[in-house]
Amino acid sequence: SAGLDIISIDQIAATLTSQVQAMFKADPDHRVRVKAIGGGGGKGQRILNCPEQYEGSKKKQLEQAVAAVEGAYREVLSEVKATGKGDNKNVLAELNIETVRHQEIQVVGNGDWCTTLGGRDCSLQMNEQKLVEISVTREELEAAIDQAENPETAKALGMDLATLEKMEAEAERFGAAVGLDSVSTFECILEADRHYFMEMNTRVQVEHRVSELCYALQFTNPSDPNDLFVVNSIVELMVLLAAHGERLPKPTRVRRDQCAVEVRLNATDQALKPHAGGVITQWSDTLEGEVRDDQGICLHNPDTDVFMKYHLAGAYDSNIALLLSTGNDRVDALKAMSEIICRSRMSGENLKTNLQFQYGILCWMLGQNPQARPATNFVAPYLTAVGQLQSQANELDIVKAYAAIEQTLLAGTKDKEASQAVSDIMSQKASLLARAINRLFADPHFLAGWLSLNRSNFEFTGNGIKWLSNPVLVLRDLYRYLNMDDGNDLPALYSIWDHDQLLLQNAVDFYDGVHQRLGTDDWVQVDACLKGDAKQFSAQEEEVKAAHLGHQLGLEILSVLPYIGLKTRFYELKVEPDLTVTIPENLLDAELKQNSLRELSPPPATSADEILAPTGGMFYSREAPDRDAFVQKGDHFEEGDPLFIIEVMKMFNKVYAPFSGTVEQVLIDTDATIVKRGQALVKVSPDEEIVQESSAEIAKRTSEATTAFLEFIGH
Repeated sequence: SAGLDIISIDQIAATLTSQVQAMFKADPDHRVRVKAIGGGGGKGQRILNCPEQYEGSKKKQLEQAVAAVEGAYREVLSEVKATGKGDNKNVLAELNIETVRHQEIQVVGNGDWCTTLGGRDCSLQMNEQKLVEISVTREELEAAIDQAENPETAKALGMDLATLEKMEAEAERFGAAVGLDSVSTFECILEADRHYFMEMNTRVQVEHRVSELCYALQFTNPSDPNDLFVVNSIVELMVLLAAHGERLPKPTRVRRDQCAVEVRLNATDQALKPHAGGVITQWSDTLEGEVRDDQGICLHNPDTDVFMKYHLAGAYDSNIALLLSTGNDRVDALKAMSEIICRSRMSGENLKTNLQFQYGILCWMLGQNPQARPATNFVAPYLTAVGQLQSQANELDIVKAYAAIEQTLLAGTKDKEASQAVSDIMSQKASLLARAINRLFADPHFLAGWLSLNRSNFEFTGNGIKWLSNPVLVLRDLYRYLNMDDGNDLPALYSIWDHDQLLLQNAVDFYDGVHQRLGTDDWVQVDACLKGDAKQFSAQEEEVKAAHLGHQLGLEILSVLPYIGLKTRFYELKVEPDLTVTIPENLLDAELKQNSLRELSPPPATSADEILAPTGGMFYSREAPDRDAFVQKGDHFEEGDPLFIIEVMKMFNKVYAPFSGTVEQVLIDTDATIVKRGQALVKVSPDEEIVQESSAEIAKRTSEATTAFLEFIGH
C-alpha cells in the first residue's frame, strides 16, 4: 500500500540468473522459458537459448546462455508494464519442452457438478499466439480410427483418443475439486502418448465456439424427464450459471457437428509479422456455412447500407476476426474453411492480413493428411519453406521460359503453315497461363497450398516432370483454386478473362468427349492413345490427334510449379503415417530462416545513412524506463546490436543494426511515440560503403535460373 518494492528488480534478476544457471547445468540441451506472472496471451514471455546452442567450451557455452537472463527478464517486465513501484515483478522459469502439441479441454461447472465439452487442438501457433483451432472429440476420433487405412495412423489416432479421455476426466475432477462455477479451459501439452497439465484458464476464450459447435448441453428436470432445455451457446451458458447456477442439474452432452475449425484472421504480413494501422474498406459477405465473429466490422451503415471503414488498432491485438466452419469430419471441416477463405475478399488501405497464410496452411494439411498432428514449433520452419518458394520464384522469368518453349516447338516444325499455327496457339494461351502462374509467384502461401494439393498430379523422373493428370484439367482447377474461375462475379482484374475462359472450356469439353469415347479418364492412358494411332476414333483420328497436340501446346510451362517445389526441397516437409510432421534440418537453419522471412516480408526501401521502422507501432529507445537508451548520438554500434524497440500488437520487437556504424542522430526524442512503417528513426554513418546488387547482376542470375529450369524439362 505504500508503493514500495520489498525486493528490487536487480535482486530478482540476480536470483533468476542463479536459478536458470542451475537449470542449464542440469539440462544443457533444453531451452528455458521465462514467463511474467502478470502476462498472458503470449505476452510477457521470452525463451532463452540453451548452452549447447552457443559456440566454445562447455564453460563458455554456459556463461553465454546465462548472460542473456537479465536482459530477457527486463524485457518481460517491460512488455507487461510491471516496472513501476509495487508492480508484480515475479516470473516463472521453466524448461521449454520443444516438440509438443497444445490441446485444451472446455470445462463447465456450477460449483457442485462439473462436465466437459471435448477438446481443441491449438498447436498451429506462432509467437505464442494461436492461429488455427480444431475440435478434438471422441466421436470424430473413433470415426477416424475406423477409416484409417494405415496401421500406424490408426495407432496414433488411438493414442489421441486415450489421451483425450484422460484429459477430460482430469479436467472434470479438477473443476469439481476447486468448485468451478462457470466456464474454464484445462490446458495441456502433449508429447506422444503423454500429456502434462499446463494451466487452468479461468475465463471464456475466443476459441470457445469450436467446442459449442460440436456439443450442446441438455438440462433435464430430475423430477420430469420431459421438462428440459438445450443450450447451444457457451456465453448463454455463463449467464445461466451466474443467475441460476445452484439450481441447475448436471447436464448431458448433445452432439451437434462432428468437427469444427476456427482460424484467426490477423493483421499480419506474409511472414506473420504484425502490421498495424491498416484500414479495411471492403469485406465480402459471409458464405453459407461460415461463422464470422468480426467485432461488428462487417455491419453496414444502417441508413445507406454501405460498408463502413474500419481502422485497425496500432498497438494492441492483431486479431481482426474469427472464422469458423463445421463438417461431418475433419476433412469436411477443413475443406469448408478453405472454401470460405478462398472466396473471401478484403481490401483496404495499408492493409495486410494472414488470410493467404491460412489458406495455404489448410491446403497443405488437406494435401498431406488432414489428420496431421503438427507440433507447436511447426509454423516457423513451415514459413521458412514458404519463403524459399518465394525466393526460387523470384529467380525465374516465365516470359523467357515460355518464349524458349515456343522456339523449341518451332524448331521441330518444318511446315510453314504448322509453324504459324504453333505461334498462334502459343500467343492465344499466353495470358491464360501467365495470369495463373504469376498469381502463385506473387503469393507463396498459395503456391505452398497448391503444391501440396497437387502432389499426386505429377512425378519427378530422370527426364524432368511427368504429368499424371491432364495439364488442361490441372489448369482449370488452378483457376478455381485461385478463385479466378468463371462465374465468381468479380471484376476482370480478379477473374479469368472471357477469351481465356473460352479457350480453356473448349479444351475441357474436348477431353470430356475423349473420356467418353475411351471409357477412361486416366491421363497416362489417354495421352498414350492420342499420341499413338488413336484408332478408337476411326475416321477422326488425325483430327483428334491434332486437337490433342494443340490443346497441350505450351502447357509445359506449368512444370515450373513442381520444379520450384523440387528445387527448394519443399516436399521433404511432410506428414508421416504416424501423423507426426518431418521437418528437414535445413529448415531449422537460423540464416535460412532469416533469409526466408525477408523474402516474405521485405524490409522497406532505405538509404545507406538511415535505419527505418520495419513496421508501424510504438517506438521505445530503451529496454525499460530505468535503463539507458540502446544508442545515443555519437555512439558506435556493431552489426547485430539492438538499436530500438517497436511495440506492435502485444509484441516488443527489438530492431537490430544491419551493419556497423556510428549514430549521427536519433530522430525520435520521446518514447511511446507512434511511428509508421518505413519512417526514418536513426541517422547513421556506416563503417563501410553499402554495396547493392546491380540490375545487370540480377538479370544474369535470373537468366541462369530460368535456363536451368528449361534444361530440366528438356528444352
